[in-house]
Amino acid sequence: MPGEQEDIDMPESHSVREGCDQAVSEIQQVTGGMDWQPWEELPTLLRNARAVFVVGNGRSGFVMRMAAMRLMHVGLTVYVVGETTTPAIAADDLLIAASGSGSTNGVVYAARQAAGSGAAVVAVTANSGSELAKLAKVVLAVPAPEKTNHDEARGSRQYAGTLFEQVTLFAFEGVFNTLWQQSHIDAAAMYRRHANLG
Repeated sequence: MPGEQEDIDMPESHSVREGCDQAVSEIQQVTGGMDWQPWEELPTLLRNARAVFVVGNGRSGFVMRMAAMRLMHVGLTVYVVGETTTPAIAADDLLIAASGSGSTNGVVYAARQAAGSGAAVVAVTANSGSELAKLAKVVLAVPAPEKTNHDEARGSRQYAGTLFEQVTLFAFEGVFNTLWQQSHIDAAAMYRRHANLG
């Protein structure tokens, strides 16, 4: 009948605190098993690049925007692919491309264009055998389930690619902190690079 609610199997009660603890536990599990050596190469690649470009779709794109902001704060020239003021990429530039599946059309296209221009491509992906990874000079593997994998047995009780995005965010915070410590930039001086127009 209209207005009647069907019986729906609801999950067990789950508090916000439990959800947060679950996320933290899963992040620690993934980061504890990651191969960090390619990530350790990234600060040097970033410092040596004329300019850094970042690309990602959806929530991965938001993570890359956060990473771009922090790289700007530490003094690098950074562009987000797709913005109207983003220039052409060139041979002495670096593209960081994030896609859990490694097959996101727009991200793979950007990586292909960058590689064709002679720029170095860094792939952040959960799929080291993907098309994106094959285009990359360095593959930063994040061993988390892809968003199309809804099987909890594969390592996450969180929804649709969330763990990949979380680990990527934390890893880039580590990259930023490494660059900051190596640069010896005073925090007050770095703060002057924060946006002040709105």
